Amino acid sequence: MRGFPNGLSHPFFLQMQKGVPMIENPVLRGFNPDPSFLRVGSDYYIATSTFEWYPGVQIHRSSDLVNWTLVSRPLRRASQLDMRGDPDSCGVWAPCLSFADGKFWLFYTDVKRFDGAFKDAHNYIVTCETIDGDWSDPIYVTSSGFDPSLFHDDDGRKWVTNMRWNHRGPGTGLNPANDLFDGIELQQWDPVQGLIGEVATIYTGTDLGLTEAPHLFKRDGWYYLTVAEGGTGYDHAVTMARSRHICGPYESHPERHVLTARFDPENALQRVGHGQYVEGHDGQHWHSFLCGRPLQGPRGAFCAMGRETGLAPVEWRDGWLYLKGGGMAPALTYQAPATRDREAARHYDLTGPELPSDFQWLRSPEPDRIFSMSGSGIKLTGRESIGSWFEQSLVARRQEHHAYRAEMTLFADPPNWQRAAGLTTYYNRHKFHAALLTHDPDLGRVLRIVSCLGDWPGEGLSFGAILAVPEGPVRLAVTVDGAGQQFHWATGTGDFAPLGAPLDAAILSDEGGRGEHANFTGTFVGILAHDLTGQGWTALVTAFSYAPG
Repeated sequence: MRGFPNGLSHPFFLQMQKGVPMIENPVLRGFNPDPSFLRVGSDYYIATSTFEWYPGVQIHRSSDLVNWTLVSRPLRRASQLDMRGDPDSCGVWAPCLSFADGKFWLFYTDVKRFDGAFKDAHNYIVTCETIDGDWSDPIYVTSSGFDPSLFHDDDGRKWVTNMRWNHRGPGTGLNPANDLFDGIELQQWDPVQGLIGEVATIYTGTDLGLTEAPHLFKRDGWYYLTVAEGGTGYDHAVTMARSRHICGPYESHPERHVLTARFDPENALQRVGHGQYVEGHDGQHWHSFLCGRPLQGPRGAFCAMGRETGLAPVEWRDGWLYLKGGGMAPALTYQAPATRDREAARHYDLTGPELPSDFQWLRSPEPDRIFSMSGSGIKLTGRESIGSWFEQSLVARRQEHHAYRAEMTLFADPPNWQRAAGLTTYYNRHKFHAALLTHDPDLGRVLRIVSCLGDWPGEGLSFGAILAVPEGPVRLAVTVDGAGQQFHWATGTGDFAPLGAPLDAAILSDEGGRGEHANFTGTFVGILAHDLTGQGWTALVTAFSYAPG
């Protein structure tokens, strides 16, 4: 059985009861995959993928490796990122954050296609002197693959690596285990001249295959390369190789992998892979990794939060990295010099000029067309349907806990069934539940539950309870506990009542629908509006809260 160990006798809870300062994995909870890990002085940074969610890339900062603060989403304008039309789980993949020449460098991919033989992945670099400043317009680099990384060598030269996509299919690549993943390519790059010299294929991976996510670093005269292998599901792994010369040849780690949970199905952290090495300012050594925290649902294991970010201590032995303490599967906790701040319910102030930083929207660099801060709340302008890849009025925050409750207050008067607004738990356009305030020709103003239960390639809707409601503001809530979900509703200051029957929350996960290799984000909870007439009908949300359960 894959999943979180039960019982208060687990070491995690025993350490919590003793008050031992420790790192608690994942350090970035909720959808935060593909962590690029960086130290500048005594500050640490982690940049993670955002896929189709806007603005692009999340960058968190910490001084103690325990408590992390979101300090930047650097890709904020159309010249840097426009994902309208990007399919689900495309958009920004696997950023690489580095620091050199007195500034930060961010290398990222905008993936425009998922299905079919081709990938259409475009790679760009932006820079900024401060992590939370206004990042530059992008410099285009290459479209040969994805997961780009920028390495600043100690001789001043810069090198770019990425996995190369091979659309020709099985039997045409350099490593039979990889097929479409055709190896890691390396080329020198200059900010003015662009790519320089010949392309070198420096590593084709092990027989685990699906070799991606390259990161280079240099130590004691060796060039070290870490990659992710095995796909981003339960066979995921961090693999290491090294060479005396940057262009190779590279030899693989004696144990192949530095981090993986593929041999330990009982480990609480699963799907471990895709990370980056950092030497701490105190001489300690750390490696980031993505991971999942599966629960057991009616159809097996599921990760509602998608892939999250963890940290593990590593050590050097005979010129190779190993997980400190042995093994390959990282633990939930590691002793640390600080204690994690306790999490509390978040009651968001929606009266200010800025959207609270926990929230994002989908794809569009023109948020003014989707929502505005009215001074009394978030004014949603209904656009296309919840199934659109172009312009959705959907503003949401990550699910970060296996159990939580979210509430909102809604002012809206939909004149017909083509307009609606409400509360949603959303993974992508094939996987969502929504409690919508809309209009029924027979009943008038109604609340209605609409779901899509992983139907692919179709988008078949499932219609649940429908309930006539009086005029005035409507309060909506959702409670989620593992695989169970329940919507609630109330008017005025009245008590909440259940809205419809319990729903399957497990479908809103990486494993739901098409499965883990086609779902790369995570579940969000938030607000939405649509106007299928195209006239821009509006709704107002004056309150929103999220509380761990």
